[in-house]
Amino acid sequence: MRHALAFLALILVAAAPRAELKLHALFTDHMVLQRDLPAPVWGTAEPGDEVIVSIAGQKKSAKAGADGKWMAKLDPIKAGGPHELSVSGKATLTVKDVLVGEVWVCSGQSNMEQSVRGAANFEKEIAAADFPRIRLFTVPKKPALAPQAEVVGAWSICTPASVPNFSAVAYYFGRDLQKAIDVPVGLIHTSWGGTAAELWTRLEVLAGNAELKGLADAHVKRVEAQKAAEEKAKAEGKPAPKTPGPGSTMLYNGMIAPLLPYGIKGAIWYQGESNASRAAQYRTLFPAMIKNWRDDWGQGEFPFLFVQLANFRANKNEKLDHPVESSWAELREAQTMSLATPKTGMAVIIDIGDATDIHPKNKQDVGGRLALAAQHVAYGRDLVYSGPIYESMKVEDGKARLSFKHAGGGLVSKGDKLAGFAVAGEDKKFVWADAKIDGNTVIVSSAEVVKPAAVRYAWADYPECNLYNKENLPASPFRTDSWPRP
Repeated sequence: MRHALAFLALILVAAAPRAELKLHALFTDHMVLQRDLPAPVWGTAEPGDEVIVSIAGQKKSAKAGADGKWMAKLDPIKAGGPHELSVSGKATLTVKDVLVGEVWVCSGQSNMEQSVRGAANFEKEIAAADFPRIRLFTVPKKPALAPQAEVVGAWSICTPASVPNFSAVAYYFGRDLQKAIDVPVGLIHTSWGGTAAELWTRLEVLAGNAELKGLADAHVKRVEAQKAAEEKAKAEGKPAPKTPGPGSTMLYNGMIAPLLPYGIKGAIWYQGESNASRAAQYRTLFPAMIKNWRDDWGQGEFPFLFVQLANFRANKNEKLDHPVESSWAELREAQTMSLATPKTGMAVIIDIGDATDIHPKNKQDVGGRLALAAQHVAYGRDLVYSGPIYESMKVEDGKARLSFKHAGGGLVSKGDKLAGFAVAGEDKKFVWADAKIDGNTVIVSSAEVVKPAAVRYAWADYPECNLYNKENLPASPFRTDSWPRP
């Protein structure tokens, strides 16, 4: 009897299905590996199986753990290709047409999601989108209550057939960057319209910050409600309810976590509209999210480039006798303050928005300005990559003299005179001001303000403003004060 049972056990073991050797979905034909980096390659196999990863003359081995997961790290590879990536164990997988170059994650809300087809001059741009050394990967929309390991998708070569539905900002960034650095570029697009930054931030990061803890608490309540609904459905013999729509940390779980720890150069980010009503909180939340991504990728302080909010809504401010407050201006200020985070860069687009459309069609300049920032922040090139950013103010003879970083070849005005400046005295009452360029400074004054205490520039949803540097990059909106709203 004992022998019969042993024999039966052997039969059952032999009949049990073995875990199939698999690669993570980021490793498909036409992929781009990050150059000059110990790039991880991973997947699943039968627990205990040895896996050999081969590419460009090197071989690395890994063993699947008890959970079936394995990971190998390649030695750094120089830019080039195409190569074949071979993964062998009890089976062999081959990934063809692998390029090695620069990989960028492209994320945010609807202005990152907006496709080439939905942006300006799309017919001409699509027809010209023949860039075989640019590769595209789009992460499907997937909210999740807990961090996920898998993603569905595949890399494609950038062609007129593949680019129409791809992120316009990501594509124009990648196109301009590829021309500048002349190596293959991989773009991983992962965005969702109308989403706030906390959705893209790990739960523990939110929970560990006193100012952000309420956002984490909201997610925990959501998870508890979902579990209760699932248990109730199970008890009643009904189908399990669907995962609820995006909430705090859910897009990090479903659309960022599955990408870790794929080798990347950096990230570009276009978001902020959905946090505009909470600009003060964004000062903490956005740098925390950046640090979160960097920590979880484990590649140090990789470059993180972002887009400042464009001008939007009717141009009502300058029609009034005096300036008014603006939540969008406050969010732009919070974004500018994030430049204190190392290895960041900001594309200012206060000049290319649309008064009636929150999705301005000119995505070419957005991508181009991000690519310009990348050349300096990510690749160390000595060039003017930013418009003027306020640095300091001093008062001289009843006038305020403003100094700027990134003045480039010099400050210029687009128009007969500078517009968009306001000044206030110690009474904190702002009035429209006269402004003129004096070398690399701007002098601001008003007959109504004898002793200036503060200056604001482009402080409106849709400001009239025209200060640039000679490199044609617009000045960032700013205020010299930190006064609370009256």
